[in-house]
Formats: sequence, structure tokens, C-alpha cells
Amino acid sequence: MQLDNGKNIRLHRPASSVETTEDRFAPPCQPRIEEKPSLAQTSDPRCVLRQGNYNICLADSPVRCSLVSKLIKCMYSWRGYHTENAVISSHNPNQFTLEASIERHPVGTLTLGLDSEEGLLADELYRREINVFRSKQRNVCELSKLAVDPQHSSKEILASLFHLAYIYGRNLHGATDLFIEVNPRHARFYKQMLGLRQIGEKRMCHRVNAPAILMHLDLDYADDQIALVVDSCEPRERSLYAYFLSKHEEERVTHTLRQRIHGRNATQPFSRQILHA
Repeated sequence: MQLDNGKNIRLHRPASSVETTEDRFAPPCQPRIEEKPSLAQTSDPRCVLRQGNYNICLADSPVRCSLVSKLIKCMYSWRGYHTENAVISSHNPNQFTLEASIERHPVGTLTLGLDSEEGLLADELYRREINVFRSKQRNVCELSKLAVDPQHSSKEILASLFHLAYIYGRNLHGATDLFIEVNPRHARFYKQMLGLRQIGEKRMCHRVNAPAILMHLDLDYADDQIALVVDSCEPRERSLYAYFLSKHEEERVTHTLRQRIHGRNATQPFSRQILHA
């Protein structure tokens, strides 16, 4: 199930949003990192994006996967979720894990899963709902294992993680529909910030021992939102799309990711014919 740190991010929220005293303080995962603007000039061959004081890289080595897994486990356990399935692997060609870091310390992560014969994690609870899209020859993918250290959470970091996942799924693998399992209390955030809609009823996700609902995003809608707000001279909207990369930056990152994927011998774009019974 998706772990959401959206309510810790410095966004304007309606008064009805849920926030507890515990949410305002970071768990004791790692020492606080002093933010240095000069980090944008740091050379790191793993990086696909440098923005302000943070880098975003592929977590594609056992060492980085181990550090990212530690961050996920910390965030999950802090909220009372089970952590047995919170491990990131560098050997799964159908999973693409991003790591946001400050001075090489992971402060955020997000995994995009591609459809395959093994299916998606969300198939465990919502196979019937997802198969509706597969039967229409749609190219499905999913987001999972979102974790952001609340000491460093920001709309920019979260938007960068989402945009790079979008680039990987949409631009490089032809994805048409994205799914995500979220705790029901976080559904409003995903609807307002990214335009997802609920298509699956509340069920118990035993992977993390918490309730979940299935949310869906037609990536045609994401295309339209990116074109509408990116590079706009209008005041920034409340949605995360306003903090996505410019078209020029998106093209550069797409090229960089394509080179990195080719170097990893990643799988070819998944087939639209896959249908799981």
C-alpha cells in the first residue's frame, strides 16, 4: 500500500485535512541535514535530476536500495504499518525506484511498477478493477513505496519524484493508466494534488496491515495538466503539476533515463495484451 507524506508537505490545505501532533515531527531515522544550495553543482553519475539543494537518482545498486529501504521502513513503522514488504530490490526489471537525496542521504523515494506476467502489487486486492483496463488494451502501471522524510518534505521534491515516475512510465514505456493504493484518509490529497479518482472500495491491505482504497489516473489527464500549468506565467496552482519540470527539462530527463535504462539492459516496453485472470 502507498505511504503518503502529503500532509507533511508545505502546501495550502483545507482546514478539514487530517493532521496530528505526531505528524509535525520527524521520526528518529537520521540526523537532520543542513541544506546547501551549492549541492546542485555536485557531480554524481547516478543522478538524473539536480534541483536546488537535492538530487534525484535511480536506486539501482544494492547499497542505495538498502538505504532507501531503511527510509521506507522508518516511515512505515512510524505510522504503525508493517515493514516486512518494504524492501527495494535492484534486481526487479519491472520496478523503477527513485531516490531523492541531500548530500547523498536519502530523504524521499518512490517506486513505479510496470505491468508484467507477474502483475502489479495492487492486483492482490484489486485485480478485477485493474483487469477492466487491461481488457481494453490499456497499458497499466502503479506507484508504490512513497516515503518522504518530513524534515525535508516539500512540494518541489514530491513533484519531482512524481514527474520522473511519469516520464519513465509514460514517455519510455507507453503507459496509459496509473494506479495507486492509498490509505483512505489520504485520498483527498491525491485527488486535489494530482487528479486521481477512487475506483476501488476500502479493503484491508495485509502487506502493511492498514486499510486501502484503489485510485486511478488517466495519463492523458496528466498530459493535459502538464501542458496547461508548466511554463505558465500565471500564479502557481495548488496542484503538484505546477511544480513539474519544463518541457525542455522533461525532454532532457527522458533522454538521460533512456540512456540509463539501456545501460541496465532493462526490459522492453510491456505488452498491452497482458490480462491477468
